[in-house]
Amino acid sequence: MQQRKLGPFSVSAIGLGCMNICHAYGPPVSDAQTERLLLSALDAGVTHFDTAALYGFGASETLVGRFLSKHRSRFTLASKCGMQGVDVAGDGKLVRVIDGRAETIRATCEAALKRLKTDVIDLYYLHRWDKTMPVEDSVGALSDLVRAGKIQAIGLSEVSATTLRKAHAVHPITAVQTEYSLWTRNPEIAVLQACRELGAAFVAFSPVARGFLCGELDVSAFDAKDIRRSMPRFTPENHAANTRLLPGYLAMAREVGCTPAQLAIAWLLHRGDHILPIPGTRSVEHLMDNLGAANVVLSADVMARLDAHIQQKTVSGNRYNAQANSEVDTETF
Repeated sequence: MQQRKLGPFSVSAIGLGCMNICHAYGPPVSDAQTERLLLSALDAGVTHFDTAALYGFGASETLVGRFLSKHRSRFTLASKCGMQGVDVAGDGKLVRVIDGRAETIRATCEAALKRLKTDVIDLYYLHRWDKTMPVEDSVGALSDLVRAGKIQAIGLSEVSATTLRKAHAVHPITAVQTEYSLWTRNPEIAVLQACRELGAAFVAFSPVARGFLCGELDVSAFDAKDIRRSMPRFTPENHAANTRLLPGYLAMAREVGCTPAQLAIAWLLHRGDHILPIPGTRSVEHLMDNLGAANVVLSADVMARLDAHIQQKTVSGNRYNAQANSEVDTETF
């Protein structure tokens, strides 16, 4: 597996996002399936595993800790705080809450360390900037965790270039993690360049456009709790419009001699050497397909045609609904 820099760490060019195993796209998979997936990734050369307190309200961190902690020296571990499940009503039901206060960040980190069965988290992100306070305050709390030896490096998720620069002035930011793919180009407005200037890596989640760039999707078959049901691009009207982009895209994959998912991930790898895709999956078959993108070489002509075919002007619908858009700080076209 090719290697790329993630701050002070050298990691596999393609990492593994660990949300899907318990969160967002339907019921959690079995523990046996999760163990097989995580260990298969490790054996295939993946050394960058990304999770969060939010995913399954701690379930993802627990599973990563259960199945990978004995191999802790073999990989770089990333997790996130600042957005987690909280029993707001006192009825035992957890709801998602964005909270960037220092005391919450400290408590979330301590709980994460226990779930992950580790003494230190290599890269700890602020999952969302809590807009009720300056980002500098939350980053200051994270820098306290660095000094305490609880975490090694700080990251931010879904922030603008302006917010990144404010945070970086408090403590060096190792990475920014934001959705980035052929059909989500927001990072190209400013954050990609800001990361390059500051020496931060850019970690791209949802590199295959939440499954859209893997081929035909049956949106009517989505699980009742599938988060894509609330995403405008997957409404019947927008999805029908976006599906018209697929024949040309699939033809380019055939021309290159790779799978559709590999084409999407390879496009990201070719966009810059500071970009690290972290596709998520529940399937070992899909995992191995995704990792094959590291060996795909795209010509300048193919890159140009991909750029022209799928981008913000050709895709129908926003990536998030109004509520989710209000929670992020990314620039928009």
